[in-house]
Amino acid sequence: MKHYLIPENGQFYKANLHTHTTCSDGCKSPAEIKEIYMAQGYSVVAFTDHEVMIDHSDLSDESFLAITAYEVDTGGPALYGDFGEYPCYHLNFYAKNPHETHYPCPNPSYAWGNARTHAEKQDYYKGDYRRVYSAEGQNEMIAEARAKGYLVSYNHPNWSKQTYTHYIGLEGVTALEVYNTGCAVGGWTLDESDHVLDDFLMEGKRVYPVATDDNHGIHDMCGGWVRFKAPALTYDDIMTAYEQGDFYASWGPEIDSLYLEDGILKMTFPADSHVCRIAVHSASRWAAARSGENMTYTEVDMTGFFGDMTRLNYPADRGYFRVVVFDDKGRRAITRGYFLDELE
Repeated sequence: MKHYLIPENGQFYKANLHTHTTCSDGCKSPAEIKEIYMAQGYSVVAFTDHEVMIDHSDLSDESFLAITAYEVDTGGPALYGDFGEYPCYHLNFYAKNPHETHYPCPNPSYAWGNARTHAEKQDYYKGDYRRVYSAEGQNEMIAEARAKGYLVSYNHPNWSKQTYTHYIGLEGVTALEVYNTGCAVGGWTLDESDHVLDDFLMEGKRVYPVATDDNHGIHDMCGGWVRFKAPALTYDDIMTAYEQGDFYASWGPEIDSLYLEDGILKMTFPADSHVCRIAVHSASRWAAARSGENMTYTEVDMTGFFGDMTRLNYPADRGYFRVVVFDDKGRRAITRGYFLDELE
């Protein structure tokens, strides 16, 4: 019997979930962003301008979907008196309703630059909520956002000067950036790494990995993406796929299928992805790897993983494995963690 980890049915849709436009501090208008990304094979863009949420559903059509979202920034105390040396939390809030008009914890005074002009035009953006730089302060905002039907991502922890003590207390986070093009091209190498993902997963926090652009200019566009697997290119289907983890993150190789069959993990890849290695991580010290040239299929016997989970008495909500795929340029695709209670 096959247990599909990436859904068997549906279509793949390429998406950028972190985008800035001239509505805040980006260099391109929303319409220009659509044109650029569609030319590179994207079907979905989440418009996450700083501190202002704008409905761009007028851009949506049968081949393109605009996600209504925005990015919030909570700054901590400056470390050395320089702008670049203050820690901060950056979160993206994604609305399940494209016409959402309720901001979590609103306060238009946080808007700046072009975003302020747009915020001033939104009569519903009112309030005097004060953000607090702490995990507890972020959790309050996340809880209100989730109660209002938002999904939440935690962005670029390395650029944000965040360490384990800052982020591990976060609750209710949907996704974590394991790759951020803007940060990667700028040299923040830990923002093209998945070590923070395992920190969350080891604590039983089911955070999904996302690769994004966080684009502000031309140089940081179309470098990282997720591939949603969904029945159709509709707002509800894509947001459901996001909430359920029916996607993987990539900044290079692609995955065609991923499933378990009789204890064997099987996966296929497009030939043009030039896959040369896969690694399977787990909650225990069990791991596995396969290598080859231009791989289109591989499999891994998961007996050792399931044996470890039983022998070490892992709770069903803590034991997990995940897959990393490498291409011949060292770029990666990363799946979410698959937990025992999903596999039983």
